[in-house]
Amino acid sequence: MLVLGIESTCDETAAAVVKDGKEILSNVISSQIALHQPYGGVFPEVACRSHIDMILPIVDESLKKANVKKEEIDLIAVAKAPGLIGAVLIGVNVAKGLSLAWNRPFIGINHIEAHLYAAMMANLDHLEFPSLGIVISGGHTMILKITEIGKYELIGKTIDDAIGEAFDKVATILDLSYPGGPAIEALAKTGDSDKYKFSPSVVKDNPYNFSFSGLKTKILYKVKGQSSKKNDAIIIQEDEKKHIAASFQKTAFSDIIDKASAAAKEFNCKAVYLGGGVSNNQKLKEMFKEKQLQIPIFWPIPGLSLDNAAMIAGLGYQKFIKTNMSDPFSMQAFAKEAIV
Repeated sequence: MLVLGIESTCDETAAAVVKDGKEILSNVISSQIALHQPYGGVFPEVACRSHIDMILPIVDESLKKANVKKEEIDLIAVAKAPGLIGAVLIGVNVAKGLSLAWNRPFIGINHIEAHLYAAMMANLDHLEFPSLGIVISGGHTMILKITEIGKYELIGKTIDDAIGEAFDKVATILDLSYPGGPAIEALAKTGDSDKYKFSPSVVKDNPYNFSFSGLKTKILYKVKGQSSKKNDAIIIQEDEKKHIAASFQKTAFSDIIDKASAAAKEFNCKAVYLGGGVSNNQKLKEMFKEKQLQIPIFWPIPGLSLDNAAMIAGLGYQKFIKTNMSDPFSMQAFAKEAIV
């Protein structure tokens, strides 16, 4: 079964062709990083205009790279939520239009759920349940118990900034380039992660919830002075930035890993699946390995950590074979949609 996937929830315009939920025939992504760098973050209107320009050429390129004709596509899967509502609408309406024009079924996919599926795609014959799902991206941070594909129980989530958002904000404080995650990771490689003793915030109502805004504020005051504002001048020496970056990164990741370890034990999880752009960080992988959780940890294969359409197509296949039903054309796009 050949599935065309479409992803446009934020600042990547993507299309992919996936066979039987796991064999990636093409995975084409048009990044908008250069467009948004002057703003230090994603500018929604700019993102939408780029999606409009790029989405049909990207769909055509995905078919060409897969050596597949449109008549051979069996299903169209599209990210319907969550994301920038204008951007999501573009992808959803293109999917509906192609469904009507090609006379093919289409199905809407929650792209956060798809991030978890990205870590499963290479191991579908050996999935372990119940398992722990960890989504860490620019817009989301959550821990879930997975009982099967499509069935989740929320264990913990961020009550303020997502971890990727915290990376972007700390990068801005340190006057680094956008996106902040790769910039901090690169700078931290030469820094001493123990030089500054930062600590994660404690969330009283749920030990598995996260809060990164307090950590971000501690970084701000260390870099620019007590009670400073984000636009104030940096008061530390340039060479201290690498130590700040390394210490921040270690603190944020330790919070994720410690809570994941505790949750895996409490909920008797047999495996851990991570998804989202922050899961691409090599230091995070090293720290998870050092923790020795005693259960297997699965990461997205290269190219599937950031927003992409292969994970949308793959999960679309799994959803469709359970019902063999297309979504109605009345299906809505949403800026927010929980997976549990």
